[in-house]
This record gives sequence, structure tokens and C-alpha cells, in this order.
Amino acid sequence: MERHAKQVRDHIVALSSKAYGQQFTEAPDFVVMFLPGEAFFAAACQQDPSLIEFAVGKGIIPSSPTTLITLLKAVAHGWQQERLAENAELLRDLGRDLYDRVRLLAEHLAGIRKGLEGAVEVYNKTVGSLESRFLPTARKFRDLGVGAVEDIPTLAAVGGVPRLPATEELQPPLKGLEPSSTGCAESGRRLLGRP
Repeated sequence: MERHAKQVRDHIVALSSKAYGQQFTEAPDFVVMFLPGEAFFAAACQQDPSLIEFAVGKGIIPSSPTTLITLLKAVAHGWQQERLAENAELLRDLGRDLYDRVRLLAEHLAGIRKGLEGAVEVYNKTVGSLESRFLPTARKFRDLGVGAVEDIPTLAAVGGVPRLPATEELQPPLKGLEPSSTGCAESGRRLLGRP
């Protein structure tokens, strides 16, 4: 029995010296020493009561068939949880990137909306100026017989307003993007002489 206990201890030392954990990128911090029956390790521990503490100190976990299955399931569960945690971090990072990209796209759309409103407002002002100042003088030339016989085509004001997003995430995040009191619709009504 003493020789058996010494052989178990020597085998623990031999396994520890192989440093299996350093040879693989994903490896536990311990090595399992398999003993084919409970009685083999129990007999060694009766002769050498410090054997378990010695083995653990060397990074060796003695295991019988029963404890080996439990140990393997625990290690597999731990690795699965680690992979799930890594996937959760990746999903969090992807979600953050996607949200930032949507926010930037919404800012660009808000800028386009502001540009459209500005273009429509300038167009409507130009039509108003053409109708109130330029066309009356040009018509006098026609009435005096100078110029073509055909009338100058009538230009209508643009009265549409770009659609405002309904969702909170797509609301204009930039300052000054709210429709002004002299927005497109009001400019169009003024030019057409409507209240």
C-alpha cells in the first residue's frame, strides 16, 4: 500500500511536469489524473492523507470514473458559458455599431430635409418675385407689340413639405431643422395669395 501511494504521488509529479495547460490556447488550469476505480485512490489516500492537497497544489485533479464524468460535464458547461459570454459581447458591440450608423443616417436625412425645405422656399420666393415684379414689366412689352405673341408660362409655387419621421429615433437631432415660421407651405400660400 505504501508503494502504491508513492506511485500515485510520483505519477502526480510526472503529470505536473508535462505542463499540459501551457501547450494549448484553450485549456483549463488543471490536469485530470484518471484512476480506474474509487478504491485505488482511497487506498493511496489511507497511506498518504496529504495526497489530495499535494495533487491540487501541483494542478492535478485525481478522478475516478464517477467523478471524471461529472468533471467533464462541468468543464464543458464552463466553456459553453464562456462562448455565450463572448457572443453576448460581440452582439453588444454589433448593436452599438448599428445604432450609431442608424443615428448618422438619420442625421444625413435630416440635413437633406433641411436642404429640400430651403430649396423649395427659395424657389417659391423666386416665383413670387417673377410674378410680382418681372412679369408685369415683361407683359407691357408684349402689349406694346415688342416680343413674341405667345404668353410667358405661369409658374406655380411648390406647396409640398417633406415628410417628417414619426419614430423617435429618426427625429431631427440637429438644431435648426424644425420648420421655420416662414416654411415652404406658408411661402407657397403667401405667393398664391391664400390665407
